Amino acid sequence: MHKIRKILHDLNELVMFKHSVFSLPFIFIAMIVAAHGWFGWRLFVLGILAALTARNFAMGYNRYADIDIDKANPRTANRPSVDGRLKKETILFFTIANAVGFVVVAYLINMLAFWLSFPILVILGGYSLMKRISPMAHLVLGLSLGLAPIAGVVAVKAEITMWSVMLSVGVMFWVAGFDLLYSLQDMEYDKKVKLHSIPSQYGVKCTLFLSKIFHALTILFWLFFTIESASGWLTYVAVLVSGIILYFEHKIVNKDFSKIDKAFFTLNGYLGIIFLVFVILDNI
Repeated sequence: MHKIRKILHDLNELVMFKHSVFSLPFIFIAMIVAAHGWFGWRLFVLGILAALTARNFAMGYNRYADIDIDKANPRTANRPSVDGRLKKETILFFTIANAVGFVVVAYLINMLAFWLSFPILVILGGYSLMKRISPMAHLVLGLSLGLAPIAGVVAVKAEITMWSVMLSVGVMFWVAGFDLLYSLQDMEYDKKVKLHSIPSQYGVKCTLFLSKIFHALTILFWLFFTIESASGWLTYVAVLVSGIILYFEHKIVNKDFSKIDKAFFTLNGYLGIIFLVFVILDNI
């Protein structure tokens, strides 16, 4: 029993379950808007399971594929995938199990979700490979989380709406924007091992500028979503508050790169939850 608890603890550290806070709110935002309110306990449970299995697959595959990279990076050298706490076979089994779990959950939701689950898994796994060949990896990561609202509306309506695409594109630029900031921590290491991040190829100033552009596009597409979905005034407030949070995120990082973790985890975690709360209030 102790050994099982230790493996579960190390798997939790490997994939950082708590970071599901980035995608889960936007799945539920799409589900609430699609259903014009509460969408039922069945879809609530299946939505959580779909989000967790998809993210676990993406993170598990990323950690498995990056063992060689993480081993030589001081910032990541103490990850369970690198320091020997988890065997490669364990990580691979965990990754495959979550991929299968995601497909099964998608099947239980509806047939459109089932057929979309396969290309979604390809996209989720694509980030780990893309960063080895192209600086577009930041947008691939953004797309991976940006699929969450589309998955949410498919679960409720078994179709893809234009407003869900707008919401998803906004999420894509939001995630890509804060991933650019987060990548500044590994800029020198990425140069050394020839990883194709934007900071390593174009420098700090370009990275900060592109991150601001991406986050401006985030707010623009979330406004398009609000208009297209005919949401109420509280959703407009959610977009406004999101813009304020992103402004302070950039202000924090511009002053002190050591505060990147605070901007990445704390502020972005609050953003999704606050957005969800306002959408719930708008649809009561």
